[in-house]
Amino acid sequence: MLNSSGFSIFFCLNLNSMKLIFLMKVRIIFALSCLMILTSVGSVAQTKNHYQADSDKLTAEFHKERRELLRSKMPDSSCAVIFASPERIRSADVDFVYHQNPDFYYLSGLNEPNAMLILWKEFRLVEGVKTNEVIFVQARDASKEKWYGKRLGTSEVISTLGFINAYPSEEFDMMDGLFNGLSKILDTGIPKGLVDDRHSKADLSDLVEAFQLKSSYPTAKHDDYLLGKLLRSMREIKTPEEIKLLQKAADISVKAHVEMMKALKPAMTEYQVEAIGEYFFMKEGAQEPAYPSICGAAENACILHYQTNRRTLNVGDLILLDMGAEYHGYAADITRTLPVNGKFSEQQSKIYQLVLTAQKAAIEACLPGNNFYDPDRVAKKILSDGLINMQVIKSPDELGRYYPHGTSHFLGLDVHDVGTHGTLKAGMLITVEPGLYFPEGSPCDPALWNIGIRIEDDILITEEGFVNLSAALAKEILEIERTMTEKSIFDQN
Repeated sequence: MLNSSGFSIFFCLNLNSMKLIFLMKVRIIFALSCLMILTSVGSVAQTKNHYQADSDKLTAEFHKERRELLRSKMPDSSCAVIFASPERIRSADVDFVYHQNPDFYYLSGLNEPNAMLILWKEFRLVEGVKTNEVIFVQARDASKEKWYGKRLGTSEVISTLGFINAYPSEEFDMMDGLFNGLSKILDTGIPKGLVDDRHSKADLSDLVEAFQLKSSYPTAKHDDYLLGKLLRSMREIKTPEEIKLLQKAADISVKAHVEMMKALKPAMTEYQVEAIGEYFFMKEGAQEPAYPSICGAAENACILHYQTNRRTLNVGDLILLDMGAEYHGYAADITRTLPVNGKFSEQQSKIYQLVLTAQKAAIEACLPGNNFYDPDRVAKKILSDGLINMQVIKSPDELGRYYPHGTSHFLGLDVHDVGTHGTLKAGMLITVEPGLYFPEGSPCDPALWNIGIRIEDDILITEEGFVNLSAALAKEILEIERTMTEKSIFDQN
């Protein structure tokens, strides 16, 4: 996940005469944005903890309901064990920004590492208390909190997240009988990439080791498949609370894409376009990009998950912008392909219109009762017929050369979210993102070389049909060209 360590965003255009004014504008705009945020939110010192900094996060009741729903699906005499994500080392003693295990967050609301959740189907005695769930969390530690930020600790996990039984992680090793008398112990597998912190006796590595010893892992009663299956069936159906956050993530992403359209000019770089988009993500309240931003011009648009973003943009290039914001853990995923000089060429228009026609038809197939793969079949039929008519391919079997990926994936707490990939149902959120890519050297008219086009929207399945959460973003050729003529805050006077 991309991360910025500073507060200044530098769009250093190659045209030296524009450089100073441009930098000053960006700094002034960013400073004003920060001032507005501080004015509306108030001093950081007035916030009790980071869980209370936002008023629109999922509630403790939401996470409790998710736990109760999971428990209702579990077999009798079973428990479910869910671990937090490991912390990941970026380099030396610097970690990546922490990102919670989506399953763990979904069930608990906790966004801290070195934690573990146990749910039992039936009530049982734990430390003399009758309960059917317990969470183990990091203990408060003033010396570490001085460096890395405030921890909730057990008392605020109870008061903020609504748990009744919360214990410091180091106490898990001292508790007996947690797995006695069970016929099934459900988990989603041992977390990968564990690193044992020799200075801690209660990190995730210690929790996992203690779990394995206490439950005699692995035995016939351990099941690392069923829990994942149950959670996939739950997470693929979004609740109204989740849909609200997903719409917010989409709205933020749409605003950022509009600003990139308006600012796009020849002689910019891919990273400057990326910086504009990600600046607006943060300005509008997103926590971070939902995935590494893809800003690929010309030949780079033909690289499906291109992330280098260093090329200079030239007149006549297309740039593919696959960028989405993450808002309170929920991801948007939107792609538009734009002409750098503001006008599609005749050849670019033909390919773009073919992809757009396929995308529109695929969206119309996003109906409850249809199969998850129906939009993909619709899109591929239109794309293959179109390329055959253009004499680019001779049969549908050749389409994979120019369209090597699927049309849809689930969207939610992960950008490639979990789901059952069966019948489409109300509450599911999927992407629809057909594309065509013609890398240099492809066996086609060289005029198509280095054209890469993808168009992607976020589609919510409803009882009546579907809703496009990103519908406000232009994608018709004339709409895009018109938007690109509008004044950008980054334009020179």
